Amino acid sequence: MFSKTKDPHAAHAAQGQTAQPKRQRSAGVPSIIGGELVVRGTLVSSGDVQIDGKVDGDVRAVALVIGEKAIIVGDLYAEEAVIRGRVEGSIRAHKVQLCATCHVEGNILHEALSVESGAFFEGNCRHSDNPLADAPEAVMPERKTSAAQSIAGDRRPAIAQAADATAR
Repeated sequence: MFSKTKDPHAAHAAQGQTAQPKRQRSAGVPSIIGGELVVRGTLVSSGDVQIDGKVDGDVRAVALVIGEKAIIVGDLYAEEAVIRGRVEGSIRAHKVQLCATCHVEGNILHEALSVESGAFFEGNCRHSDNPLADAPEAVMPERKTSAAQSIAGDRRPAIAQAADATAR
């Protein structure tokens, strides 16, 4: 019952329980796409992203917030997604929150889903223990890169290489 270890995983293991590892969130400030900005193409971030403008393309981030006036035409991939604006495309995230002001047209694959009263959602939603498992390659950029890994020797798609380069 009482343990001197500060490690919660060790305390649970001592009790015969398995602890779920926590997903890490970025400690830095989020990247923000302002309301006056229009982006065409895929956005990939190894941190948090807030979008208040328009994006024509897929968005991939750890934590994603879609603002009330934002318009996304493409698929979203994230650990956590809070949707307040318009999304025309599928959403794959561990945790999805559809706020009262959102308008979503597309399918949602999630581990946890919450829907506020007034939210508009047209599509199918399906539970998955790991909604990002079948996502396209280079969907979730690695948070930490090895110092020995060089861009020249990297055989991953260019979008993943660019995301890692900006993270350094």
